[in-house]
Amino acid sequence: MTALHTWHSLNQLHLECFSSSLEGGFIWDELFLTCPNCQIVMSCRSFFCPSGESMKQASGEFAEDPCSSVKRGNMVRAARALLSAVTHLLVLADMSDVYKLLLQLKLVEENLVKVRNAGTEQDLGIQYKALKPEVDKLNMMAAKRQQELKDVHHKDQMAAARGVLQRNIPMLYTASRACLQHPDVAAYKANRDLIYKQLQHAVSGISNAAQATASDDAAFNHPAGGGELAYALNNFDKQIIVDPLAFSEERFRPSLEERLESIISGAALMADSSCTRDDRRERIVAECNSVRQALQDLLSEYMGNVSLFSSLLSATNSIHKQVGVANLACSISNNEEGVKLVRMAASQLETLCPQLINAALALAAKPNSKVAQDNMDLFKESWEKQVRVLTDAVDDITSIDDFLCVSENHILEDVNKCVIALQEKDVDGLDRTAGAIRGRAARVVHVVTCEMDNYEPGVYTEKVLEATKLLTNTVMPRFTEQVEAAVEALSANPTLPVDENEFIDASRLVYDGVRDIRKAVLMIRTPEELDDSDFETEDFDVRSRTSVQTEDDQLIAGQSARAIMAQLPQEQKAKIAEQVASFQEEKSKLDAEVSKWDDSGNDIIVLAKQMCMIMMEMTDFTRGKGPLKNTSDVISAAKKIAEAGSRMDKLGRTIADQCPDSACKQDLLAYLQRIALYCHQLNICSKVKAEVQNLGGELVVSGVDSAMSLIQAAKNLMNTVVSTVKASYVASTKYQKSMAMQSLNMPAISWKMKAPEKKPLVKREKQEDSSNNKVKRSSHKKHVNPVQALSEFKAMDSI
Repeated sequence: MTALHTWHSLNQLHLECFSSSLEGGFIWDELFLTCPNCQIVMSCRSFFCPSGESMKQASGEFAEDPCSSVKRGNMVRAARALLSAVTHLLVLADMSDVYKLLLQLKLVEENLVKVRNAGTEQDLGIQYKALKPEVDKLNMMAAKRQQELKDVHHKDQMAAARGVLQRNIPMLYTASRACLQHPDVAAYKANRDLIYKQLQHAVSGISNAAQATASDDAAFNHPAGGGELAYALNNFDKQIIVDPLAFSEERFRPSLEERLESIISGAALMADSSCTRDDRRERIVAECNSVRQALQDLLSEYMGNVSLFSSLLSATNSIHKQVGVANLACSISNNEEGVKLVRMAASQLETLCPQLINAALALAAKPNSKVAQDNMDLFKESWEKQVRVLTDAVDDITSIDDFLCVSENHILEDVNKCVIALQEKDVDGLDRTAGAIRGRAARVVHVVTCEMDNYEPGVYTEKVLEATKLLTNTVMPRFTEQVEAAVEALSANPTLPVDENEFIDASRLVYDGVRDIRKAVLMIRTPEELDDSDFETEDFDVRSRTSVQTEDDQLIAGQSARAIMAQLPQEQKAKIAEQVASFQEEKSKLDAEVSKWDDSGNDIIVLAKQMCMIMMEMTDFTRGKGPLKNTSDVISAAKKIAEAGSRMDKLGRTIADQCPDSACKQDLLAYLQRIALYCHQLNICSKVKAEVQNLGGELVVSGVDSAMSLIQAAKNLMNTVVSTVKASYVASTKYQKSMAMQSLNMPAISWKMKAPEKKPLVKREKQEDSSNNKVKRSSHKKHVNPVQALSEFKAMDSI
């Protein structure tokens, strides 16, 4: 059976060799027509044809006698000779394809010269019509050759050259036509020469890629790999993870310091960039010094973490700043493909810049020319498209967290500029800055919405999209309305009054909306993924969850009362800290008392928790923190406490009236009187008026005594609430209840111990707890190594 199968296969091979020998004539004719070196073709044919005949004869003999080892050896040697001949034939065929492509390139290059040198518009049209099909044919041949290339660099070079060729052929026609119509305008001639030079580079790029030779054009030579700073950071990360047992300070310290200095050198280049702001430059220098110190601490204690956080600045209308920002983004990105796209887009945008300038100058010289307008529109469309490509490419290599952080800071700066322009009655500055705010907000919404498309729909995405809708549909229309009203009022003659408070509030809401979007995006980040700046709570305008805040911002010397309290001297802060520490002790007592009871059926416990929450916010205000910003907010919080105290007094007196024991009744009534007293005292102390005075060049902040009195009153009230809860429980439960008392013991004043938290009998793995699972990107799937899982299972089994 095996011998029969072998004989059948050899017959098939024999037939294939015979067919090849028959069809070989057509192949040789084609090669003779295309290959410039006929001697190579003849030598290859003289080598291939005998090999085919020899293989045909040897395979036939072996098919007749498959058991003969001699005939088998003859067939193997003939097969090797035929394989070598086929290889030579394929190489020759590839040379033929390249030669045909080079012939087409030469033809296109000649036609380009004819288009450039056309003397009349009629001649230009004829030459352009002749050039167009040749370029299309060249594009098809180059695309086929591009698919056959194995080298990635040559393939990218071929693709870039084809793109330049397709994009600039219509531009060459319009520029040449404009040059013929307006020969007196030098900008048209310069533009035509620039485009022709690019087309020449594209033709040479296709030729070099087809022949696998290096190109001298920098437009097609983009450095491979990630950014230099990212490469240095990766090297440092690899070096920083060492085995403490094998650690040698003499060996590792110089290496780590050298790698760190390379990182700092890259950061210094970024700081010296023209598109880096002065404050950012100072922060980079300070952070470099901090990193040096952190490395020394790490080498001393074998622990710590050095993190480099660098926020990127948005591109401005200047091409140089756009390219500079793109290069900065590339230097700190590990995405090799993304870096390649950004650098290619930036290079093309930089190349297009002088052409766009020349087109604009030409249009300015001939504003009524239809050809000049069409030429300008074409360059404008190409420019806008290239800017969008560069923006999208930079977005792909930029972290959403870094983008939102930088956007938030920029919007805060623009909001301050907007308010200053309003106060100085600068209409142009106000309108321009407001437009920048609207543009930044729209871009934030666009980027965040696109980012949410990468996640599976869920609670996280709903929260983020809800924040974007609030900014788009509610906040921005109000801000736009205020800006238009302010511009109209300031532009009137005479100028009309403007409600600055309304304008400031609308501007603040824009910043709050962007900040809320950033906080919503960061909700699923772990503490390790967040930067230290993400935990700064003092700068955030967090709304109180328990008290009503006023809409007007009472500013003292341009700052809120909360911000002024944060600027107290260290001695006064220490005094306030002592009072807060004693207040925390009383709070812990209240927490221990109310945590024993189930608040679902007890209004006294609910009111106690609410009063505790409000008092915590008031004490945070004295330290310059928390959601309360101004004196009016503290007064509103004190009113809330008074209302809660009145409700607790009403419930407590109802319990006292039904208590059969006079001693318990008197104790409860005494505590209730103290609650009313301390609520009134807290209401008086809440009118903390923080003032800033400049005495001898030194800022002096007053209002510390009122702040300490506020904390003392809150501590006394907290202590009294604890005693009231205990007395209410004793009066309600320690004695026999009458019928009226039983009717009183409804769910609102039901004393039930809180059930302990349920714990599973068998400890589950964290992955099985669906309530704690984070929202993951749908495109990222975690693959577990089976060997690693098995080893972990064995380790658990051995415990």
